[in-house]
Amino acid sequence: MKKRRDIGSLADLQLEMSRVKSEYLAKEDQLKADTKTYIKQFSPLNLIKDFFNPQSLLKLDEKTNLSGSIMSLILPLFLNKTVFRGSGFLTKGIAALVSGKIGKSLDAESLTGIFSKVKSLFTSKRKKDEVSFVDYGIPPDSETY
Repeated sequence: MKKRRDIGSLADLQLEMSRVKSEYLAKEDQLKADTKTYIKQFSPLNLIKDFFNPQSLLKLDEKTNLSGSIMSLILPLFLNKTVFRGSGFLTKGIAALVSGKIGKSLDAESLTGIFSKVKSLFTSKRKKDEVSFVDYGIPPDSETY
């Protein structure tokens, strides 16, 4: 605690009042700044950045196998709507059971591996470091060549 000053005159009282008021305003500004940083910590955008980055999603998936659960639901529906469209009830049921088991075994790392392999099929094989020959239409036996 701070020591109390003895106030002997009206000038001392005015000086003490202005000191206390300036101290109060400084604490108010500091409290406002602290409140803004505290609220910014819990903003929806900041929460999304904290909880939905790739590292935290992989950690969450290791614990709960969320991607496997989702794939065990989506994969049978997808296969029955596309591949086994004209099939009978038994074929669709067996396909749903098998694809559900396969979907359960998938995790986030295997899904990203599959995605990168499919993506590599569609990307061009040409390396970016290669510089292709550019033909400007000048014949090689020309004097300007």
